[in-house]
Amino acid sequence: MPGFIVAMGLCLLPALAAESDANAANANAEVRQVWKLLDYLAVDYAGAVDNGAVSSESEYAEMKEFAATAVTRMSALPPRDGQPELIKQAEQLRASIGALASPADINRMAHSVADNLLAVYPVPMAPSKTPDLAHGKVLYESQCVACHGLQGGGDGPAAKALDPPPIAFTDQERARERSLFSLYEVISQGLADTPMISFQATFTDAERWDLAFYVSTFASPPELRPQGEKIWKDDAALRARLPNLETLTHTIEAGLGVDIGADKARAVLSYLRGAPEVIGRGNAAGLALARSQLAESLKAYQAGDAKRAGTLALSAYLDGFEPVEAMLRMRNAALLAEVEGAMVTYRSRISAGAPAADVAAQAQVLNGLFDATDAALSGDQDGMATFLGAFTILLREGVEALLVVVAMITFLGKVERRDVLPYVHAGWIGALVAGVATWGVAATMVDISGANRELTEGISSLFAAIVLLGVGIWMHQKSMAGRWQAYLKEKLSAALTKKSAFFLFALAFVAVYREVFETILFYIALWTRGNGISILAGLAAGIAALGVITAILFRTSRRLPIAKFFAWSSLLIAVLSVVLAGKGFAALQEAGWVPAIAVNAPRIEALGIYPSMLPLIGQAVVLVIAVAGYLWNTRSSTPR
Repeated sequence: MPGFIVAMGLCLLPALAAESDANAANANAEVRQVWKLLDYLAVDYAGAVDNGAVSSESEYAEMKEFAATAVTRMSALPPRDGQPELIKQAEQLRASIGALASPADINRMAHSVADNLLAVYPVPMAPSKTPDLAHGKVLYESQCVACHGLQGGGDGPAAKALDPPPIAFTDQERARERSLFSLYEVISQGLADTPMISFQATFTDAERWDLAFYVSTFASPPELRPQGEKIWKDDAALRARLPNLETLTHTIEAGLGVDIGADKARAVLSYLRGAPEVIGRGNAAGLALARSQLAESLKAYQAGDAKRAGTLALSAYLDGFEPVEAMLRMRNAALLAEVEGAMVTYRSRISAGAPAADVAAQAQVLNGLFDATDAALSGDQDGMATFLGAFTILLREGVEALLVVVAMITFLGKVERRDVLPYVHAGWIGALVAGVATWGVAATMVDISGANRELTEGISSLFAAIVLLGVGIWMHQKSMAGRWQAYLKEKLSAALTKKSAFFLFALAFVAVYREVFETILFYIALWTRGNGISILAGLAAGIAALGVITAILFRTSRRLPIAKFFAWSSLLIAVLSVVLAGKGFAALQEAGWVPAIAVNAPRIEALGIYPSMLPLIGQAVVLVIAVAGYLWNTRSSTPR
């Protein structure tokens, strides 16, 4: 019963995570609204004030209102270390608008406050997949042409009746100060006191990004794109500056032009906004984000903000490095282990309050490992390497689940309780079906984030470890002299009730699904690299090998006398529970749910051993309970 209660408690963790995610989503929405107000101020203030005088009373009144609203909403955001300074900057912006400052000064100040807002309250600023401009065009023609016109000039049939008039997306000056993210936000939230409505309920998130990217092309003449493509391909430093879609979505042409020149900036952004697939979310993008978040983490720690440093360090792993983990495992598993260990050490030093020099030294180690990862992932994967990768993935992930399921099926056969077998079969078959559904969601609807992946693996591993520990001690008890005969005489009438049968179903489901979940994500990563035939061949070979292993396991286990079967199975299950405990705590640690405390220990992933305190403690606790249970069984079975 205690094990069942703990297991159910673990199963409630996703609900708690969902509530936490909902609160975070509400805070993110508020941050985005404030960011949109600041962006609007930066772009539209020039239409309200000219040469120190008000040129439009209505526009100026709106600017003052938006500035005041920004201050109020910033003050209502969750407390953060940088919030007071942020509010002070917003008050200065408000005062400058009241003093009729120049449009150039307001533009600079508003963008500065907006950038600092996102530094204090980071929010997702990029689409989850590459935008489809062709679909964006369809959406625009069905919903936007009446007001904004077919070519985006703000001259649609309904434009004359609207006050204020629709924005002309072809306006070059406005476009220079406008980011893709600002377009997305206006499409999503609408614009207060204007005819621009919100499309939050009308379009999906992906569709709103499709529309934002398409709208951005109205101010980007197609003839500039070949020039932008040449600049992009020839300038490695520029590609490093714009490594992913997130960077592209908040890059402003005017800001980029300061560094590379106005003409080059316009040409490059014309090309990238019209062909976002050239950036995508590949290995280089992930590593660039990992480096960027690591640098920000170190900067925050050096500034005395350890909490923010820890958050950014976790983001460097989950959002940057974790997406390339599957491919690196295929190329260089030893390097993967080094990176993961170094990340734990880095986060451990932050949480322990280590000297800034020690944290900086570990950050340097990580950057060197990121460089090595970049080199390992460069180049195309040949067919044989892809085949071997697909084969070993399935074999490695499948054997662990097989050991659990085969043990349960053989056990039920030996004790003549085949009536319970449907529960076990329903469990592993249901896990396969759920795995296919996971693939469908991951491939067509949403990206499975690194945090959710690690959380799923951690919870399922700990659940399986708890159940297996109890089953192992119980089976060992039945293996003791004379006890299995008495147990058989009872025909399991009391032990295998419907509740127990459901528990076997849950164990079969969890044991198989956690491996299917991991395997699917690895195969998705492999598939993005091409060589589909080699992947399918490796998959087929892996299935065949698992079939052979299954046959051998069944044949061997059926030949064992029942007492020996109980004894060997209890030992195997105890070992698996220790392994899963280590893997479960390690996954929760990588998801940021438990602290990272690095220790000097070997890393043996197959045994669930990691150089970190909590996974080792978790394994030690499970091992102690198992040994104590086995000793108790032995002692209580000895004749007195």
